[in-house]
Amino acid sequence: MAAGPPNQYGTFTPDEACEDTPDGMTIARGLQADSVRDIPLRRTRSALEKAHRASRTPSRDDDDDQLERPDTPASMESAQVGVQRAEAIASTWTKTALYVAYLGIALTAWATSLESQTTINLAVYATSAFSAHSLVSTVMVVHGVVLSVAKPPMSKIADVFGRFEAFSLSVFIYVIGYIQQASANSVQTYAAAQIFYAAGSTGLQILVQIFIADTSDLLNRSLVATLPDVPFLINVWVGPTLADAILTNLTWRWGYGIWAVVLPVAFMPLAITLFLTQRKAAARGLLPPSPFKDKAIWQVMKSLWFEMDAFGLLLICAGFSLILIPLTISSGTSYNDPNKAAMLVVGAICLVGFPFWESSKRLAPRAFFPRTLFRNRTVLAGLAFAFFYFSAFYLSVLPYFQSYLLVVHDLPVATAGHITQIFTFSATITSILGSLIIKYTKRYRALVTIGASVYVLGLICMIFFRTQESSLVTIGAAQLIVGIGGGLCHGPAQLGIQASVSHSEVGAATAAFLTLLEIGGAVGSAISGAIWSGNVLPKLEQYLPPETRDRAADIYGSIRLASEGWPMGDPTREAINLAYQETMTKILIVAVCMATPCIFLSLIMKDYKLDEIKQAVAGVVIGNAQDATTSNGAGTLSGETRRLLADDDDEYHENSGDSSTEQSRQAIMPIPGAEEQRKRA
Repeated sequence: MAAGPPNQYGTFTPDEACEDTPDGMTIARGLQADSVRDIPLRRTRSALEKAHRASRTPSRDDDDDQLERPDTPASMESAQVGVQRAEAIASTWTKTALYVAYLGIALTAWATSLESQTTINLAVYATSAFSAHSLVSTVMVVHGVVLSVAKPPMSKIADVFGRFEAFSLSVFIYVIGYIQQASANSVQTYAAAQIFYAAGSTGLQILVQIFIADTSDLLNRSLVATLPDVPFLINVWVGPTLADAILTNLTWRWGYGIWAVVLPVAFMPLAITLFLTQRKAAARGLLPPSPFKDKAIWQVMKSLWFEMDAFGLLLICAGFSLILIPLTISSGTSYNDPNKAAMLVVGAICLVGFPFWESSKRLAPRAFFPRTLFRNRTVLAGLAFAFFYFSAFYLSVLPYFQSYLLVVHDLPVATAGHITQIFTFSATITSILGSLIIKYTKRYRALVTIGASVYVLGLICMIFFRTQESSLVTIGAAQLIVGIGGGLCHGPAQLGIQASVSHSEVGAATAAFLTLLEIGGAVGSAISGAIWSGNVLPKLEQYLPPETRDRAADIYGSIRLASEGWPMGDPTREAINLAYQETMTKILIVAVCMATPCIFLSLIMKDYKLDEIKQAVAGVVIGNAQDATTSNGAGTLSGETRRLLADDDDEYHENSGDSSTEQSRQAIMPIPGAEEQRKRA
């Protein structure tokens, strides 16, 4: 370690020139006790924690803390090059640069939110153009599976290569997906385009969350994390109208193609800021050398294999793909079909093998899901919460609710889209309000429990009020209740997971939460698709009058024919509406069953006091909540000690510019006037 800065008491190295006294104080070797008697000395962090633990009576909560916040080997390992690059860049941030970067994030969020609110209304028409409306859920399953499995590699790419490189790659893949969707000439090509589209989308999503975690403190993170959702407050109303205009004046293909130009333009402020800040860090000699320099190709591939946890990602990707996609293609095939049975068996084997692979230090030294998180009750409960929460969402709001409104209630595309997006609008507003509550109460779990309860209540209301006889007001009210519940519980649940892990594990925990969220959505789409495929066509064949019964397959495959082929009141239209209504009720009952566990899972999560948890962040950050801390297994320290530790960290950051948690613990310096500064604080 380099020597500390000179002062009136001499120059010395913390590790070599200091020693701890019996009472936990630190003095410089070579100085007489009398000469330092009146000097306010700082205690080392380790000495303070030892003294604090010795003065406390062990309790059950302490055991829980040790179990849930263990000292992990990962935290002791050297950071990957991409992380080192991010830390080097963070040390060169200025407030202006950070503001411009967040402006770029806002523009990118605006573009992607408007795109999603527009294209979600085009999906049913794109699949119907290929006479495959019933496969809309399969397309969404492909989309959801890629959203799920692409998050870990994207976060790994950011760690291995850097934030700027990962952002740029995500936008490039996103654009490729737009172009493929716009030029698709079959439903298979359209579904394949979802791979690129979803990979780019999920890459931006996880990278934005990582960037926010890097540039905000824990107490303000929930509020800052809602900023990318703010454009939804406007775009939920603009998107359906834009989609209607595109369908009326152009074609659905234009609805995808225009974003290949809009997104790169919106991304430019963030890209330029990251690039220039990275160049500044390089000019100062702060960037680490490339880990692949002067290595053979096979060595690079071997390193990437372990760094990316390639086989672990392959297991989870193959497992969910082989299970979910066959479940939605139940129409016309039997589960006795050997091909489908083989896919389900292999998929199950992959999923069962995944935790065993991730638990092996030898096979997965850089596991996507760190081994210690398997013992963290808050993380496990939070991941299960994400799974069930989004499963219920894809059973109640997507993918068939809009089709139901277009057919059963004979609504135009814009109106149906507006009702569908009431969830997004209300969830965005309540998530912002919930983040403010967290900021001032410094607690998160109560919001998760209340939100989950409201969420389930709204789904129950949907069963009774989402009927052909219901008015649009009651249908919208049920959607509003579900949105309020979702907005209150989703963000706080993610924050709870982040609070339960060490700083070195925040990225992995966040990626795992978002991954299980998307997997839950894929499962919900698969279940809704299976129910839809297994009920609508048989019911059409049962209810249609004799003169149109032979057209049941055509009606089942085309949303335009179902919604525009016969006027309301016609016997054929009444039969179509009845088939849609009975199928939708079944889907909603399953949604309630999937959402109910969220209430109990929220009670399992530990209710941390967020201002007492320290997760070091580097450089200029949003918020100023580093005045309290809990070390791993150490419990909550006293108010005076928290202030001392906060001062230690601030001083060390100023002297060395290093934000490493381990190095900040070694900051041991006698500072004149510290007692007076403490009293003023």
